[in-house]
Amino acid sequence: MHILPAIDIKDGQAVRLFKGDFEQKTVVNPDVLGQARIFADAGITFIHVVDLDGALAGQATNRDLIAALKAATGLGIEVGGGIRTLKQIRDYLNVGIDRVIIGSMAVKNPDFVQEALNQFGADRIVVGIDAKRGWVATEGWLKTSRVDYLSLAKEMEAMGVRLFVYTDVDRDGTLSGPNFDHYRKLTAELTEARVIASGGIASLTDLMKLQEIGTAGAIVGKAYYNGNVSLEDLKRFGG
Repeated sequence: MHILPAIDIKDGQAVRLFKGDFEQKTVVNPDVLGQARIFADAGITFIHVVDLDGALAGQATNRDLIAALKAATGLGIEVGGGIRTLKQIRDYLNVGIDRVIIGSMAVKNPDFVQEALNQFGADRIVVGIDAKRGWVATEGWLKTSRVDYLSLAKEMEAMGVRLFVYTDVDRDGTLSGPNFDHYRKLTAELTEARVIASGGIASLTDLMKLQEIGTAGAIVGKAYYNGNVSLEDLKRFGG
């Protein structure tokens, strides 16, 4: 299982949210590039970056900062937040971003995902499924659809998606533990696609349980920033 430390960007700073609530924001490092260098210097190879401003605005608001982050560190990077057009995806890939995460558009316009897969390939396109009580959340988690997470994952897998990031919004930033039941269902029901776990991870024990379930990776945010999980711990899992 591969571990991806998280950098969520809001107003040019690295932050953490509580249950996706933009009003409950904690700045964990005002220097985004500095935080990325900490990961790179520690031997971390791949990170998860979210453009929170972009998720709200529906555009790649922090594109230049994220491109600079890639150029300065050489880290493997997957990016999500505000991805609404093929042009945005192409631009991110052209500046060296390794994977682009499509979130809201997977619910709103599945054909967009198909076109992205056709143009850029399944190794570069990730579908992010964020759910509240099992229902898929969109628009920076501000809206909740009537599409359940498992149905969407199966639909996207049939389309050719091979990697998902699944987040239980109600656990994100809470250190309350992942939604293991949902990860068990996803790994059992999906036949070819892999799942990266996100949301609620609090300890090494959580990471070991996710590894046992069979998730392909896990995104660690608050558990790292508050000291529950160290950089050395992350590297032990191949972070």
